[in-house]
Amino acid sequence: MIEAYKKVRVNARLRRKRHIRANVNGTPDRPRLVIFRSLQFTYAQIVDDVAHLTLTGASTKNPEITAKGAMTKTAQGKELGILIAAKAKELGITKVVFDRNGYPYHGRVAAVAEGAREGGLSF
Repeated sequence: MIEAYKKVRVNARLRRKRHIRANVNGTPDRPRLVIFRSLQFTYAQIVDDVAHLTLTGASTKNPEITAKGAMTKTAQGKELGILIAAKAKELGITKVVFDRNGYPYHGRVAAVAEGAREGGLSF
C-alpha cells in the first residue's frame, strides 16, 4: 500500500516536472537554476540547456554549509541558495530562470530561491 502511494507521488511530481520543462529552458545568457531535494539533502545546479552543460552546482553536503553546524533543512536551503549565487557570480551569471523541478514552491525550495536572490541572482 505504501509503495503504491510513493509511486503515485513520484509520478505526479514527474508529470508536473514535464509541464514545467515545456516552458522553462536555460540559455547561455540566462541559464536554468534547477533544484532537487531528497529526504536528507538539497541540490542546486545551474544548467545551460542549449549546450547541454552543467555550469556549476552545489548541495547541502558542501563543507561551506556543513561547517556551520546543525541547521534545519530550510536554513540549509537558504545557505545553499547563497552559495550557488556566489558560484554563479564567479562565472559572470546574474540572471537565471528558476526550475522548481515539480516540487511545490514552499519550504526548502522557496528557501533556496530566497537565498539565491539574496546572493545576487535575479529571476
